[in-house]
Amino acid sequence: MAQYSEQLNGLFQALADPTRRAVLGRLSRGPATVSELATPFDMALPSFMKHIHFLEDSGWIRTRKEGRVRTCAIEKEPFTAVEAWIAEQQDLWERRTDRLEQFVTEHADPTHTKGASP
Repeated sequence: MAQYSEQLNGLFQALADPTRRAVLGRLSRGPATVSELATPFDMALPSFMKHIHFLEDSGWIRTRKEGRVRTCAIEKEPFTAVEAWIAEQQDLWERRTDRLEQFVTEHADPTHTKGASP
């Protein structure tokens, strides 16, 4: 469980930055070189590379280098982990709201009607 939590921490931390989310958005359309990915951003290449390394270290992307060109591609496994966590949370909260609705329904005052004065 602790390893799963650490993985999720890294995945969500990577998503917390708008530059990294934009890079993932671009890579969802297919692999791209670092130069192509960096073009829309107003930052020096070394600063941009920190984002690329963060995404790679957290597991969101993989890179390969051919000569002087580094190409990035998106990884699918992180999406599965995040989706599973979100589904667990959704199930948990749906069950809680279902219990709340049941409680309210069971304990509703049958003499109280909408718009009636107390």
